[in-house]
Amino acid sequence: MIKRILFIVIGIFIIQSLFAGIPDGYYDSAEGKEGYELKTALYNTIKGHTSVSYTPGVWNAFETTDVRADEYVWDTYSDCDFTFVDDQDPGSGGTSECEYYNREHSFPRAWFGGEIAPMNTDVFHIMPTDKYVNNQRGSLEYGEVSAPTQTLNNGSKIGPNTYGSFSGTVFEPIDEYKGDFARNYFYMATRYEDVISSWPGSGMLDGSSDQCFDDWALEMLIEWHADDPVSQKELDRNDAIYAIQDNRNPFIDHPEYVNYVYNPDGSVGIKTEAEIGKIKVFPNPAKEEINVEFENGNLLNSVLIYNLIGEKVLEYNELNSSFFTANVSHLPKGFYFIQIDCLNNTYVQKIMLK
Repeated sequence: MIKRILFIVIGIFIIQSLFAGIPDGYYDSAEGKEGYELKTALYNTIKGHTSVSYTPGVWNAFETTDVRADEYVWDTYSDCDFTFVDDQDPGSGGTSECEYYNREHSFPRAWFGGEIAPMNTDVFHIMPTDKYVNNQRGSLEYGEVSAPTQTLNNGSKIGPNTYGSFSGTVFEPIDEYKGDFARNYFYMATRYEDVISSWPGSGMLDGSSDQCFDDWALEMLIEWHADDPVSQKELDRNDAIYAIQDNRNPFIDHPEYVNYVYNPDGSVGIKTEAEIGKIKVFPNPAKEEINVEFENGNLLNSVLIYNLIGEKVLEYNELNSSFFTANVSHLPKGFYFIQIDCLNNTYVQKIMLK
């Protein structure tokens, strides 16, 4: 199931990653790597970040990392309209929703031993959330709930887990933010791979420094990552945190890294033209038709075209041919991405229609 989901969305993930503010050369050390070797290369890229203080550092960070377009706090646990500073947790109250916002360790600090630097102030996994909802969640694992014992105002739920082998009580965020939290967790497993095996842990962690997650949790997080692709909110947050901490979340910049790290031997892979064989996409720019040719005679499986916001606008399957012509005359002028599936691999190229 994971491979199927990744196969469907992987082209969209790459499209989104192309528009993040990634510094030139930032991920050069990751090139050509896969599996846990890639994860370690990413660790070496993002480790040693600039830490902020818990107070006022994290509070101040929220004002650039988690601000909505209407300038209210962007709370992923509620739909409240919190005002920065004025509605900040004063240390009391918060007995019902929409009173105050506070600092939610989406990866609970009890799991890494408490108020320990630099995890305790790493803004990538700390988010402003409704104080009451935060307290209800506590240190519960994330999971999926079909029979909630409590449902919060924005639809988040608490109750027995129904995903995989874990049967404890869990907190399920709304679908809109599940991918955000999954990518937070992949970041934590990578940024702290040198120490994570020594942490107290939780029902989501397996005590290792490579996979880090228990099998059920890893499968769920990958599905969340696939079902809720990277949003503009996350791209902006990634850039804002980079300005503060001088490191980035690789799984926001390159969502395909999840597949490369955790499914390196699977049937899905994003490859370069050189790795697959000589592929020609022509003419480019195109006007009415665009041709795809696999020059060494291997067969194309499918050709898909996406617009710049990740919507699939054309799809051709079961081609079984080394040459294919797509009619693009009905598509508006502009830039697109063509995804070519062949030899159990995927190749993506930018194209222009004029």
